Amino acid sequence: MAGEQSYVRTDNHGVIRVGTTQISLDSVVAAWDQGHSPESIRSQYPALSLLQVYGALTWCLEHPDEVEAYLKRQGEVWSHSRAKVDGDPPPVLKRLHEMRAVNTKGE
Repeated sequence: MAGEQSYVRTDNHGVIRVGTTQISLDSVVAAWDQGHSPESIRSQYPALSLLQVYGALTWCLEHPDEVEAYLKRQGEVWSHSRAKVDGDPPPVLKRLHEMRAVNTKGE
């Protein structure tokens, strides 16, 4: 439909964003699933207008299979990233763990 506003877009990394912002659809859906109202979600993400929040939620209701597949894919990406960090933490994290171990021995 000509002139129809798109409330979501997929960026170059495959992440669905709300409108022209960098706010991920995941964030809006997570807040909604936690019981937050659209107004509350809007206050959590000032870059979004209330219309964009409602638009994104409406888009989710209109595309449940696509949203479910996307959230599953994003969950796998996060799990993979987390496993990678847990298996080989960055040097700063290693140092923090070492410092914590030294401090707990002295207690």
